[in-house]
Amino acid sequence: MNAVESEPYVVIEKISDYVYSIRLCRGPNNFFSYLMIAAVADALEQLDDNDDCRVVVLCADGKNFCAGADFSGSAPAYSTADLYGAAERLFRTRKPIISAVQGAAIGGGLGLAMAADFRVMSTETRVSANFSRLGFHHGFGLSVTLPRVIGEQRAAELLMTGRRIVGAAAYALGLADRLAEPENLLKETFELANEIALSAPLAVESIRATLRGNIADLVHAATQHEMAEQLRLRQTNDFAEGAKATAERRTPHFKRS
Repeated sequence: MNAVESEPYVVIEKISDYVYSIRLCRGPNNFFSYLMIAAVADALEQLDDNDDCRVVVLCADGKNFCAGADFSGSAPAYSTADLYGAAERLFRTRKPIISAVQGAAIGGGLGLAMAADFRVMSTETRVSANFSRLGFHHGFGLSVTLPRVIGEQRAAELLMTGRRIVGAAAYALGLADRLAEPENLLKETFELANEIALSAPLAVESIRATLRGNIADLVHAATQHEMAEQLRLRQTNDFAEGAKATAERRTPHFKRS
């Protein structure tokens, strides 16, 4: 039994002719986990085999698209290697993907949004690659996806500062392809999906494959390095302080140890 069948992390729905959605259903926060990413990968692979599907919309229930990792201590443990194995699968599927990003997309949640071809955000969206604020190295292939979309300099700035930006700033950076009012987020996303779905599906898949090139192989190599750095930094006092400060919603006090 795959992750989609065994855990209610996602639901697949037909939205219109040739457009399907994969909806994260662990609101309000849809915390990032191996089980969630494996469920999304299962769903994408299922839709790859569905000729009626030409475009996939990745969306979410609740307040937040994906508010990052759960530092409350209630999240199930999982292997980092398993997580990144599931993440890599997202980049090896064929159908174009559009993320509808409401609320927060933080850390791994941003990594999930960046796995898509396009991102639609709202004026109330908040995104952050907050890994450095945790005393941690970024992951989920953001070494590849973030510079690819917004350039190396802007990516370096977001990764090193861990700064949180709102939807309008993300749109100005090119991180978001469309900016919508919160109540129109899904409407704008489905309009873009339907426009793509009007094109010849074999041509769209061919164009997508050309543009993405060897991104899956690049993500594989990147996640191996990211994982090694994460495992190393996870042993530091700074990471323990960063995780504790995040759970307590306070400014961390790092000591380079």
